[in-house]
Amino acid sequence: MSIPLWWDQGEQEGPPAASSADGPSSPPPAPAHAKGESAPPPPAPAHAKGESAPPPPAPAHTKGESAPPPPAPPTRADVVIVGGGFTGLWTAHYLLLADPGLDVVVLEAEHVGFGASGRNGGWVSALWPVGPEALARRRGAAAARAMVAELQHTVDEVGRATESAAIDCGFRKGGAIALARSSAQAIRARSEVEHAEQWGLGTRWLDAAEATERLAASRVEGATFTPHCARVQPRRLVDGLAATVRSQGVQVVEGVRVRAIEPGRALLEGGGQVAAKHVIRATEAWTPTLPGQRRTVAPVYSLMVATEPLTEAQWARIGLAEREVFSDHRHVIIYGQRTVDDRLAFGGRGAPYHFRSRIKPEFDHEATVFADLRATLTDLLPQLGDVAFTHAWGGPLGIARDWHPSVGHDPATGLGWAGGYVGDGVAGTNLAGRTLADLVTGRDSPITQLPWVGHRSRRWEPEPARWVGVNAGLRLAHAADREEARTGRPARIGTLLAALTGH
Repeated sequence: MSIPLWWDQGEQEGPPAASSADGPSSPPPAPAHAKGESAPPPPAPAHAKGESAPPPPAPAHTKGESAPPPPAPPTRADVVIVGGGFTGLWTAHYLLLADPGLDVVVLEAEHVGFGASGRNGGWVSALWPVGPEALARRRGAAAARAMVAELQHTVDEVGRATESAAIDCGFRKGGAIALARSSAQAIRARSEVEHAEQWGLGTRWLDAAEATERLAASRVEGATFTPHCARVQPRRLVDGLAATVRSQGVQVVEGVRVRAIEPGRALLEGGGQVAAKHVIRATEAWTPTLPGQRRTVAPVYSLMVATEPLTEAQWARIGLAEREVFSDHRHVIIYGQRTVDDRLAFGGRGAPYHFRSRIKPEFDHEATVFADLRATLTDLLPQLGDVAFTHAWGGPLGIARDWHPSVGHDPATGLGWAGGYVGDGVAGTNLAGRTLADLVTGRDSPITQLPWVGHRSRRWEPEPARWVGVNAGLRLAHAADREEARTGRPARIGTLLAALTGH
């Protein structure tokens, strides 16, 4: 089983396809919204989105020799960031733009982009797990509209930043289409459009003909469409971002695990520390591994599959001519994209939450979920026929108890954080990085006043209640989809599901 270099950690399911001109064409790994989700996995979430990246350079050591130890991190910095994913790297990038004289260190336990940043579905979207109505109840209508507007701007900011840094990540702003493939889904979708109008979300209804012109799926009754979404190849984005911050003077140290975060320092596993005035936690799904953070977020898995590269004739029968990302209005999240090298990368939720927030490599691969994803995609697009699925992968994303992402910084202790994106982090992390840069440098800006800044979610319940509740939510979502398929009406279970998830 090979590892697809163009995404991250996908397990090859069949014979490798011929290499493309851009590099190995084997696909990637993955969630949150499932849409940008997944979660956490490779090409999807969520949130599949990307093209082949060149293979990494060969290690300096020869076969049979042990790899050299990672370089020792510095003992002191102005800012130390724990986590080498999108949150940490965007934060470092904008800190150096704000103050090029800052000494910034990023510590990563594995390699940059090891978590959701290198495995997700590549949706750079203005989707957010907390709707504007909920934000308005907490902070007022003006704050909710400001959040909507800034998320939409963030999609364009990712495109601007990647172009400025010459990061070749396949950024293409083609929008997102969410199909309604049953009467129940159509009712839910139309309601979403009505609510969207008052908040400036830019979501519109497509009739069946308009929807199938964009994506020729089966049983389409209509769709919602938003222009505020782009697709990227996340592995290329995170690698390019790491190279960019290194060129800015940031020390990115890989293979160094932090065992605890305290005011003024990050304590390293095996001894040692990095002292800093500001310590930023950017650990997302791995946050529960830190002392005192066991119940901050629940790591929930999102998994993905990818097809072989498709021909132009096949794409003519499928659509996605503008490289729209796609999903539908079922309760169990799915997400997909047309990659730069013309594969379909497709992901979704369905894997169980693991007791005590455990994260293990073997959890990235659930054969039954992979089979369900392949079946779901071929049901959605029967014209795929017997197309080969070449790769499958997965990974965890972080979900707070109220499904509310947050970012913040305490000037008294110097401790900062961002996360809980629920799979909507490809764009959200950029906003987090800009916000943290302003908070750390003491700049009072419009984004530091947004309603997610300083938000504190309540902690998840202790085990076993957490395990029971999260997995019950997953079962309820599946049950709601089955009920709607059977009756054609919105599932009554949906109300219970909303109460359980807290949003």
